[in-house]
Amino acid sequence: MPTTVALLAPGAMGAAIARRLTDHGVEVITSLVGRSDASVTRARDAGMRDVDLDELMRASLLLSVVPPAEAEALAVSLAPHLASAPTPPVYCDLNAVSTATLSRIEHVIRGAGAEFVDGGIIGPPPSAEKTPRIYVAGEHSDLMTALNDAGLDVRALAGGCGSASALKLCFAGINKGMTALTTMMLIAAARSGAGSALRDELTERLPEVVTRIDEGIPDMLPKAWRWHPEMREIADFLDDSDPLNHNPAGRSTFEGFAALYEQLGDADDELERLIAPLMTQTGPQDR
Repeated sequence: MPTTVALLAPGAMGAAIARRLTDHGVEVITSLVGRSDASVTRARDAGMRDVDLDELMRASLLLSVVPPAEAEALAVSLAPHLASAPTPPVYCDLNAVSTATLSRIEHVIRGAGAEFVDGGIIGPPPSAEKTPRIYVAGEHSDLMTALNDAGLDVRALAGGCGSASALKLCFAGINKGMTALTTMMLIAAARSGAGSALRDELTERLPEVVTRIDEGIPDMLPKAWRWHPEMREIADFLDDSDPLNHNPAGRSTFEGFAALYEQLGDADDELERLIAPLMTQTGPQDR
């Protein structure tokens, strides 16, 4: 098992993974240059040690856990440091990126002389009650699965590099796509004066959808700003150069979902007011 893991960056997911690793005796290092006060606090609470980029390269494994829109830029910024390291860490990209984006990241990392692992996280940040599943693919996946001894749930896929990212995007497309679809229809019904009638009809005929509305939408609202880049990565995935994934209708659908999440992430109070009466729980007051 790796004794030192580099992790960028200490957001909610990254810091929770770091906390799980440090609780099991793994040293987790990071770089806090330019990070917000909240990130610095999360890193310290998780037991992460702040180092410069040269020391970061001395880890045996580097985990990239950032918003999808930042994943490629992070790889590009780290490439010179990887290239100058005597033995660069194995780079594992755990972000929700399309296979096309992943391929570009892999090209950058391998061009810098480091080995590469494809990864994807499904589930909420590690907590006392839950542990997300981390799927990995690639020839050095064993470095990641070794972290199962440090409290993580890492599962290697046999599909080769790209399969872990594809799994993540397909799962997110179903899960978060359904939340987007129900949110869109609630907004449309509310604007048309049919909101209460739609709620009643769903309660009688599709109670499982009501559960998603009451639990999923309030949970989504404070996260919408993070979800819209992920929807765009799914759109790219469905319009990839691979003919098996080429799906123009899917691309336009997920671009629409991305636009909805972006609008909600910009604190569109009008939309939230429309759907709030149609839920038994509401999320805007928690934002």
